[in-house]
Amino acid sequence: MVKPFSGDSLPERGCRATTRPVSWSSMPAPSLADWLRQESDDALAALLRTRRDLSTPPPSDTIVLATRAGTPGSVARACEDLDTFTLAVLDALLLAGADTDPVAAAEVARLAGTEIGEALTLLRKRALVWGDDDALRVPPSARDALGPFPAGLGVSSPSLAGTDIEAALAEVGEDERALLTTLAAGPPIGRTRDASADVPLERAQNPVQRLLARGLLLRRDDQTVELPREIGIALRGGVVFEPASLREPELPVHPHQQSTVDTTAAGEAMEFLRQTENMLRAWSETPPPVLKSGGLGVRELKKLAKDLDVAEARVTLLAEIAVGAGLVADSEATTPEWVPTTLTDSWLASPTAQRWMTVAQAWLELPRLPGLAGGRDAKDKPIAPLSEDLRRPLAPTSRRRILLALAALPEGAGVKSTDELVAALAWRAPRRGGRLRDETVRWTMAEGAALGLIGLGGLTTATRALLAEDRPGAIEAMLDALPRPVDHVLVQADLTVVAPGPLEAELAAEMTAVADIESAGHATVYRITETSVRRALDTGRTAGELHQLFTSKSATPVPQSLSYLIDDVARRHGRLRGGAAESFLRCDDASLLAEVMGSPVATEYGLRMIAPTVLISAYPLAEVLDALRAAGFAPAAEGPDGRVMDIRPSGRRLPAKARAARRAPGEPAGLTDEQVGKIVAHVRAGDAASARRRGETVRAPQGGGAGDTSATLALLSQATMERREVWIGFVDSRGTASQRVVRPLRVGGGVLEGTDNERYPLHRITSAALVED
Repeated sequence: MVKPFSGDSLPERGCRATTRPVSWSSMPAPSLADWLRQESDDALAALLRTRRDLSTPPPSDTIVLATRAGTPGSVARACEDLDTFTLAVLDALLLAGADTDPVAAAEVARLAGTEIGEALTLLRKRALVWGDDDALRVPPSARDALGPFPAGLGVSSPSLAGTDIEAALAEVGEDERALLTTLAAGPPIGRTRDASADVPLERAQNPVQRLLARGLLLRRDDQTVELPREIGIALRGGVVFEPASLREPELPVHPHQQSTVDTTAAGEAMEFLRQTENMLRAWSETPPPVLKSGGLGVRELKKLAKDLDVAEARVTLLAEIAVGAGLVADSEATTPEWVPTTLTDSWLASPTAQRWMTVAQAWLELPRLPGLAGGRDAKDKPIAPLSEDLRRPLAPTSRRRILLALAALPEGAGVKSTDELVAALAWRAPRRGGRLRDETVRWTMAEGAALGLIGLGGLTTATRALLAEDRPGAIEAMLDALPRPVDHVLVQADLTVVAPGPLEAELAAEMTAVADIESAGHATVYRITETSVRRALDTGRTAGELHQLFTSKSATPVPQSLSYLIDDVARRHGRLRGGAAESFLRCDDASLLAEVMGSPVATEYGLRMIAPTVLISAYPLAEVLDALRAAGFAPAAEGPDGRVMDIRPSGRRLPAKARAARRAPGEPAGLTDEQVGKIVAHVRAGDAASARRRGETVRAPQGGGAGDTSATLALLSQATMERREVWIGFVDSRGTASQRVVRPLRVGGGVLEGTDNERYPLHRITSAALVED
């Protein structure tokens, strides 16, 4: 039995039975450094912008630039944005042996099975290919960066030259052909114990031994076999690449009106904001603990999911974005908890569109993958929400790339299937995203829909503005998409109140004060109870104001039962009043105070009568009032002016931490035109210096030395007096060595000044020589 090969146990290359392809051109091919030296400044600037790793630190000349561009890591990074077709052309170049000898474009096109002109142009711009069409080369490290098996094919077998491969394959059995077909799909090697014995065909006892005897498999070692390239191509129908795989898969879309997409997403956004509010209020009252290993515990996750009536994945997203937006933070106390910050209050008081902007921006910039929560880490331990295991610094880049793919669709168009989008993005950049590449697309689509950035598979107008860094435009677009707030409610006979849509801010605040939310959605249902009415009265509202609220705002007649409830609660409310002394209680009814003094509350809270109508306590007023209410009394708090006031705590708060300056989500800092121009000039100057003939060189001592220093200064002074060019070697502030040709203007004060206004500290000059004409 042959097991698919794992790259972790790749045998040494020296044991490969392979032959290198012959050169496809007898013409000498330039090195990458020579080719870069001949390129225009604009071409070098484009290369530095595309492959940013080449510019840090600035290369001293094209030799350094070419060396850096040919390293495996740099080549791998340069391939990350290439699509499947361009990578296939690069694989074809490796199959033709362009990493060792120059090859012709015609041979590469034959292997690819299609025209390759556009792909070659792109590869040349990235310095992954260089040379004319009859002598193409690729960096030798490309094989290391892309893998040892270009296009998933093995080495060529000289023994198969002139063999009728189709006839040879026709003679194999079904089990042998199944093994060959598996290896033909790639990678072309497998592990098997059956490779240890080298036996003739008549003595072969299993498929591996028979295929080895026929020459249809190659033995790499006693436990590894490899499928020859010729057999792999034959089993693929005579082509290296399946033609369909070289074409980008179609991305079917549903056409919608953009307004439909916007309103659908706005509804989801409102629901997400409501759930975020509820979570913040719940954590204000009872902050969940931070796990010892960091993150949010399973028990707290399940509890909040039950309280909010949502899935655990939604709770994870809510918590991650709340922390990412700075609305919640780790208290970092002895017993740390997840506590809302002071930003929570301003966020709760903000308009809906502004609140959406806060969470949407936080999600775009979130360097984490909430979708990983609930999975298993490398040690098979569950990954907790808000833990460091979810941190992925490149998540904003991936998120933005997916949204930009949707932005490229016509307005209002939405993808029919997320899996089809996954396939399209995988074709466009198969080497980006790692093992989570496809899952990241699915998570982004689900999270974007939950947040209201995506609706019906397409981008909203607000999201398009957000991606374009037009925050005012995004807020305006969301305002247009949100349903218009209504200014009335429907009071029912069973003491429920139906809001037929989002309420105006003032009316919503009034309803929250006097009623409890029973069910939320596009039509919110409130329930009025004795407790909720007393809560409204505790905030200073009077019975008359509550009657006026329902009379003026209800589109249905106010039921008599509601009026009775308000009057009954108001009649008993506030007869007993409290103040701070630490706290005090006062009442004109002496018998009521006597009843309070006879209750267990008086003993527990140390109530003491200081006047026939006044009691005091050493405990906070809020605690005393809560205890009295639990004992059946109906006290109310009053302010300095004697009016009823609300002293209920708003919940715990932490100071909000300062946030770093915001930049485009996932966008790395790019090079400016000025920076690119300086680097190109730096490279050109290094090339010019290395090409100039120079006389005897004087060098600065490694550990100091007055004789050598004097010789260097004397040479520089001579060049200044004779107005001759001088070649210098120097080390910049980054420790990077380079060379320059300078026409000295003056030497003094520890600095060499050139005629082009350049300045070189003398202590950084390591060598110098006069330039010979």
